[in-house]
Amino acid sequence: MTTALYDVPGPRTKARHRLYGLVSTVLILALIGWVLLYLLFATGQFTAPKWTPFTYKGIQELLLRGLGNTLKAFALAAVLSLALGGVLATGRLSEHRALRWVCTLLVEFFRAMPVLVMIFFIYVALKAEPLIALVAGLTLYNGSVLAEVFRTGVHSVDRGQREAAYALGMGKTQVMTHVLVPQAVRAMLPAIISQLVVALKDTSLGYLITYEEFLHAGKLIASNLDYDLPFIPVVMIISPIYIGMCMLLSWLAYWVSKRQRRNPKVEGVEVAAPEPGTLLPGGHQPPR
Repeated sequence: MTTALYDVPGPRTKARHRLYGLVSTVLILALIGWVLLYLLFATGQFTAPKWTPFTYKGIQELLLRGLGNTLKAFALAAVLSLALGGVLATGRLSEHRALRWVCTLLVEFFRAMPVLVMIFFIYVALKAEPLIALVAGLTLYNGSVLAEVFRTGVHSVDRGQREAAYALGMGKTQVMTHVLVPQAVRAMLPAIISQLVVALKDTSLGYLITYEEFLHAGKLIASNLDYDLPFIPVVMIISPIYIGMCMLLSWLAYWVSKRQRRNPKVEGVEVAAPEPGTLLPGGHQPPR
């Protein structure tokens, strides 16, 4: 049996696919075993002296303080990036050519500029505090990217929605806030969350300007202990926390999108089916 897209695999093809899967599984397990047995166990990465420092109260407080600073920088950068992206997207969608050109120039410039260069420029040239330099650099870059996300999301809405709203006598602001943006949010949400994940990971650049964030705390622990420098244990502790925070953002996006689908304001309204016996124009019954 065939389909329009591909041929259904036969017995020989299925057997060959099972063989490929078995070989791939063996290779992956061998790679994991080599990493664990040779690179980690053989070099003593799981010995007690390398993990004992993490039971000290001072080390735990240092990590928690770094995690708190990371979350603070991310929260500020996320809020400001969303606000800046909304402002720049509004300017790019404006009917005034001068405003549209200025916003386009800003978006293209900050999108092309490396984040680290902007952070260093604000920190060194403008002599800003580490937190301000980090948040400002992340805001300028991520805000310009989000501006394009917002603009593309608004343009993705069917043109007929806009024309119908104008035909009803709605103004441009009403059309944008009540018709286009609510429908565009669903299309924009995955890209917005993806960009926020980028902003969360880029907070680790703060250690280059001595901002005491999570990675900076791990670097201090790994480099300042006098015995058995625990670089690998530090990575094994910090990495899952970063991954967990990114997964939490993804879960939040899924929850918001699911809640939007359940919102009665965006659900379809059921229309009763026509019943027989409806009067025709003139008060006559329809013929059976």
